[in-house]
Amino acid sequence: MSELEELRTFVEVVESGGLNRAAARLGVSKSIISRRITRLEADLGTRLLSRSTRGIIPTEAGIEYKIRCDRILAELDEARDAIAQQGGSVRGRLRLSAPLSFGVRHLAPVLADLARRHPALELDVSYTDRVVDLIGERFDAAVRIGSLRDSSLVVRRIAPVHAVLVASPEYLARHGRPGTPQDLVGNECLIYTASLVPEWQFQSGNRRISIRPEGRLRSDNGEAILQWAIASLGIANAPSFLVSDAIESGALEPLLLDYPQPEFGIHIVRPPGSHVPGKVRILIDTLVERFGGTPEWDRCLIRLSGR
Repeated sequence: MSELEELRTFVEVVESGGLNRAAARLGVSKSIISRRITRLEADLGTRLLSRSTRGIIPTEAGIEYKIRCDRILAELDEARDAIAQQGGSVRGRLRLSAPLSFGVRHLAPVLADLARRHPALELDVSYTDRVVDLIGERFDAAVRIGSLRDSSLVVRRIAPVHAVLVASPEYLARHGRPGTPQDLVGNECLIYTASLVPEWQFQSGNRRISIRPEGRLRSDNGEAILQWAIASLGIANAPSFLVSDAIESGALEPLLLDYPQPEFGIHIVRPPGSHVPGKVRILIDTLVERFGGTPEWDRCLIRLSGR
């Protein structure tokens, strides 16, 4: 066990770039990290790490040793995973990144159920709209919505999402109901600043219509946009998973359903590699089972549009 601890410690120091960061990740003191590295270098009879202005970096021997350590530790993890799956159990620590609004509203209940069904599974979930570095930040998987930038990751689409225009009955009573996308001009639009596409895009037959929204209220948080729309401050363009409850309750009304917007997807991504750890596989299977087909957040729109 001490040899494995030394291997894991060495890999962690190299990947984190420092003793303090490695100690924080492993949950031990810096002095323990230092002793393990010293003992490992003494056993091997060579220096594995050196200090630079960028922090601690591996020597040439350290680079070669890390390649072999990665292989050993990966095979060990695969062996443990295979035995655990034979017994029908899933164990280990699953580190997941998920977008804030979707994660809290829809993913958290699924993860709670997953934790109940697998008592040996640990969950470490970061809810953030930031696109994390899956490999560099040591995430096992991430849920991502919309366009995917990193083509090296393994991607599984788990559900569709549609954007929908919404406004409160009070706002529509004051300003009128838009009948076409062009009618949005002059309306108070609630603008989501984190969108990669500044225009609101609609389909009319074979023609695509793009409208640049204008308004005095802007935010990079979808929940804030939702609350402003419910408060009758303007028209929002939001994903169906965010506004479906408000539509069902009557707090918001969908607009321009005859002018559909481009569909986008919810995906789960993982680092490259042929081996899928059991904890990641059970997560993917659970999300596909829960959200596959027509997800609940789109059913009200289908019913209202008559499709």
